[in-house]
Amino acid sequence: MLTINNLSINYKNNEVLDGFNLELNQGDIFALLGDSGSGKSSALRFIAGLDQAENGSVELDGEQLSMDGNHNISPEARGVGMVFQDYALFPHMTVEKNIRFGITDKSKTEQRERVKELLTLMGLEDIGKKYPHQLSGGEQQRVALARALAPSPKLLLLDEPFSSLDKHHRDSLVIQVRDILKKSKVTSILVTHSKDEASVLADKVGKIQNKQLHIN
Repeated sequence: MLTINNLSINYKNNEVLDGFNLELNQGDIFALLGDSGSGKSSALRFIAGLDQAENGSVELDGEQLSMDGNHNISPEARGVGMVFQDYALFPHMTVEKNIRFGITDKSKTEQRERVKELLTLMGLEDIGKKYPHQLSGGEQQRVALARALAPSPKLLLLDEPFSSLDKHHRDSLVIQVRDILKKSKVTSILVTHSKDEASVLADKVGKIQNKQLHIN
């Protein structure tokens, strides 16, 4: 489903990844561990098509996205969703409008049905008309996840999505997010510093050490 071969990335003239290889099947949840500056987020950004690499290829669902470090498919055409550390919700939009943002090409009826489906999946049925500043951190996280899932991506990338939450809420949300991802059957990659998060959320866990990926 997802195949990454021989990925090498430099950042500010420093090599951060060298010979990164990964293969995931449909519906796998993979957690990527590593120290700060190890290249975790750089790998995600390359998969998403946001950054270039010196070498390597990415194939998703049989389609070559990148080859020899160059992107063949633009970020918006990859079928890849992303949840950022700061959630990046639009403050002037309601929850419903935030979720609808990536599916405006669909009919109004399809948009309403998809938003309703995701609000139910996230357990957020009662907050559709609220704005981000009126939500708790956990609610904001689930809205960001719903927005990323709305277009039905082939692959979902999550860049340290729980780091701003306190431990109590984080532990609870990690379990909820795993359940949501499994119900959605979307292949996912989570970047995290936490071994506990990785062990609870992921089917497979890998760590970047000495510029290479080691699968546990």
